[in-house]
Amino acid sequence: MFHPAKNRSKSREIRTVPPLDAAALDRLALRYVERFATTRSRLAHYLVRKIRERGWDGDPADPAALAEKLADLGYIDDRAFGEARAAAMGRRGLGKRRVAGALHQAGLVEEDRDAIVPAVEDRALETAMAFARRRRIGPFAAVRAERAEREKHIAAMIRGGHDFTLARRIASLGPGEALDSSD
Repeated sequence: MFHPAKNRSKSREIRTVPPLDAAALDRLALRYVERFATTRSRLAHYLVRKIRERGWDGDPADPAALAEKLADLGYIDDRAFGEARAAAMGRRGLGKRRVAGALHQAGLVEEDRDAIVPAVEDRALETAMAFARRRRIGPFAAVRAERAEREKHIAAMIRGGHDFTLARRIASLGPGEALDSSD
């Protein structure tokens, strides 16, 4: 009786991947920016990891220079990446601290981060309310939270990157109550 799986495993050999060279690294970088929105820093880290995994053949590689070259060609735009990431995080209800941390981790330079963060601060109330809606906190809860549960809600909002004062104001609201701007 013919068993395709058994025959396939006998003919399959372990293939060794050749070490990278300059042309292969260029192809790898282009393929990465084609598939993913990224920053120069992330691309450089990815290329360093690939060189470490597969080895290198030829003159010393400079992944940072390759990432810079792709940015100059317009394949990578750190500012646009940061703005898109900040907007997506804002829609999820995450606050300024979480957004700033994510932009820093993505490798955005301070100049780009400083240009993006004020827009996040302007939407602080909107994103905090979105977070509260998603987590059923304060005005979006079924019942008014007791003190212990309210403290957990405040802690969750702080972990979400929101300001303590704003988190406390929202968590203290009862179901259906509106947030007064005079508070």
